[in-house]
Amino acid sequence: MIEDLKQDAEQRMAKSIEALGHAFNKIRTGRAHPSLLDGLMISYYGSDMPLNQVGNVNVLDARTLSISVWEKSMVPEVEKAIMKSDLGLNPVTTGELIRVPMPALTEETRKGFIKQAKSEAENARIAIRNIRRDVLSDIKDLLKEKEISEDDERRAGENIQKITDKYIQQVDKALSVKEVDLMEI
Repeated sequence: MIEDLKQDAEQRMAKSIEALGHAFNKIRTGRAHPSLLDGLMISYYGSDMPLNQVGNVNVLDARTLSISVWEKSMVPEVEKAIMKSDLGLNPVTTGELIRVPMPALTEETRKGFIKQAKSEAENARIAIRNIRRDVLSDIKDLLKEKEISEDDERRAGENIQKITDKYIQQVDKALSVKEVDLMEI
């Protein structure tokens, strides 16, 4: 019973780390990376489609993405979606190929992105602590129903805390890597 709770907690905490990775991918660094445009939705014949289902996103060089759209009629739609996104990118179209140059980050924008990264990391820490709280309350319920002993409850609580500490450390490590990435010129 306790093992199931621990496994569930580990799975949920791992998902929090994964979500943090996705959030970090959306924070733009000075380098071009295809995952930067992952969340972009394109209006495709009346329904919204992810960009990767409308065309290919490739890296031309360190500061330029290229998007080759499969249908020529969709080029203006993709351009519009990139301009409307809050990424601050201005696409350049040459026929069927859309080039997206990455503007150099100023010191001010870097600090803003670091602040955003810290906020995302704090949200991940909060999510992990909430998972810990939920599991500990489930263990306390088992104790009240006399399904486990007090020693089992204490041991399980210590194990859950170790798991929580491990995932909090992963969040801190991911944040420091992202900060270094953002400050790199």
